[in-house]
Amino acid sequence: MLKLTGVRKNYPGFTLDCTMEVESGRITGLIGPNGAGKTTVFKAVLGLIGTDGGAIELFGRGAGEATAEDRLMIGAVLAESGFSGYLTVGDVLRILRAFYPGFREDFFREKCEAFGLTGNKPIRDFSTGMKAKLKVLAAVSRPSRLLILDEPTAGLDVLARDRTLDLLRDYMAEDEERAILISSHISNDLESLCDDFYLISDGRIVCHEETDRLLSDYGILKPDGPALETLDRRYLLRALKEAHGCRLLTDQRRYYAENYPGLVVEKASMDDYLTLMLKGEAI
Repeated sequence: MLKLTGVRKNYPGFTLDCTMEVESGRITGLIGPNGAGKTTVFKAVLGLIGTDGGAIELFGRGAGEATAEDRLMIGAVLAESGFSGYLTVGDVLRILRAFYPGFREDFFREKCEAFGLTGNKPIRDFSTGMKAKLKVLAAVSRPSRLLILDEPTAGLDVLARDRTLDLLRDYMAEDEERAILISSHISNDLESLCDDFYLISDGRIVCHEETDRLLSDYGILKPDGPALETLDRRYLLRALKEAHGCRLLTDQRRYYAENYPGLVVEKASMDDYLTLMLKGEAI
């Protein structure tokens, strides 16, 4: 569906060098701290910035070979962009209907009603959450095969986030040939939504993992001083020293739970994984 191979983009003080793949039928997350390069990746895929090397494939073709029809098959939500504040929802509907053959107008109207996006109020008077909901709804109402979503749930309350994530799950369930690439600072969203994820830091992909494996196999160990010396280190990935001890990241949580009965062993979250992989020391 989407493949980046050694894609490079040079800025003063920052270089993107990215290799990753988004497969059909999957939702892939891109996680990392602010400034890591997530938005740069999205803009490169969408052709909003030029690149300085590497290759981008869309739907099995090089980015330079992508047709206008191919581009119409991409829906995007970028954190720093949106519809003109002078438009109303009715204006947006008419624009989408004119630009995108197959636009699901009835679906769009129904979801606008459900999300409270009604009336003739200009978008500039919307709350941050309302603007976010409108952008996501516009993306999933189009006849697309690939969604590129940069922080799509930013500014949404818990209920609105859940409904938005359900929209994305429904979008994927309708066609097994679709795919989503998504970033979010809300790790719970990605844990419940994504099939796999990439961790990016300083413009480079640090690692790639299946979400199910993270949640089932990874763990955080919290040994006291003497226990640390007796631990089998074969399955320890990172160590992070803290004021009152240390935390260890492992991808064999059950092994330590079964063989070290007195050891504190917790399930690892996506936030734990990101913190330990980026701030911890290799063992």
